Amino acid sequence: MSQVDFYVLPTDALDARLDFACKLCEKAWRLGHQVYLHCEDADQRAQLDQRLWQFKGEAFVPHDLAEVDANAVVVLGLGNDAGSHADLLINLGGEVPGFVGNFQRVAEIVVEAPAIREAARERFRFYREQGYALHNHRLQRL
Repeated sequence: MSQVDFYVLPTDALDARLDFACKLCEKAWRLGHQVYLHCEDADQRAQLDQRLWQFKGEAFVPHDLAEVDANAVVVLGLGNDAGSHADLLINLGGEVPGFVGNFQRVAEIVVEAPAIREAARERFRFYREQGYALHNHRLQRL
């Protein structure tokens, strides 16, 4: 069963979720992991795509959109199909995707915004009821 890590950021800024997703993605990619970033919608995915190219001056994370190359090491996707990815899922959507059980690890990124926190609580309950190994990481600073 997948391990699910909730990263609780000390801010209510929605952009902080995307920034942290970039950092987490870069770390996982450098460690040799495949990463599937599940996005809420096309707008969020476009923002994340842009950030992965420029979030760090000296580095970028090679990635592609699921429709272009579903087998890339880092993929940004929408909908209910993660292709062959099964390593790390970074879920930026508001719900638990139906393919979550295919992944070894799942990362959920939460900020203090009320709507984001409430949706995260619902996902946490779902994971707990399904028997996933849950871990909370309360970050003190970004």
